[in-house]
Amino acid sequence: MASPLADAMIINGVVLATVLATDVGPARKIGAARLLRPVIAAAVIIPIFIKAPDTHGNSLAVEIAGIAAGVLGGLIAAALIRVYRSPSTGKPVSAAGWPYAAFWTVIVGARAAFSYGAAHWFTASLVSWGAAHQVTEAALTDGLIFMAITMVVVRTAGLAVRANRLPAPALVGQDAARA
Repeated sequence: MASPLADAMIINGVVLATVLATDVGPARKIGAARLLRPVIAAAVIIPIFIKAPDTHGNSLAVEIAGIAAGVLGGLIAAALIRVYRSPSTGKPVSAAGWPYAAFWTVIVGARAAFSYGAAHWFTASLVSWGAAHQVTEAALTDGLIFMAITMVVVRTAGLAVRANRLPAPALVGQDAARA
């Protein structure tokens, strides 16, 4: 396997590319494939990049903090997407624009900068902090991965919930005449 830095950068790149490609733009269909894809990705990514969560010292707290940050980020991301019924099909769709793209870019950029900085800029300080607080390098990496995956899954769950809460489509044309 690659280094923890390479692992983090791969996941950052995949998450950003996937989210921007599937969400940014008007009238993005909210169907089974779109809702299941992130869950399948998480099921594939987690066993590849996380061998066993570190539960020693404060490492578990760091991993849980990554999940909590992912939940918060996912909720914010979901709030930046408009969910509505397509006027032409009546099916749920979403639209996301520059604020959504900027949010994801800043979050993924910050994760990437932290990962790079941990390996190149502030390694000694981070190692000292980790030793003093009983947090391993693996726990930091796991926390960032958990954050990335949780953000995508929570954003997707938000889309599903909001799509399911949309009012029923209005009857149009012949359907309205029969009602």
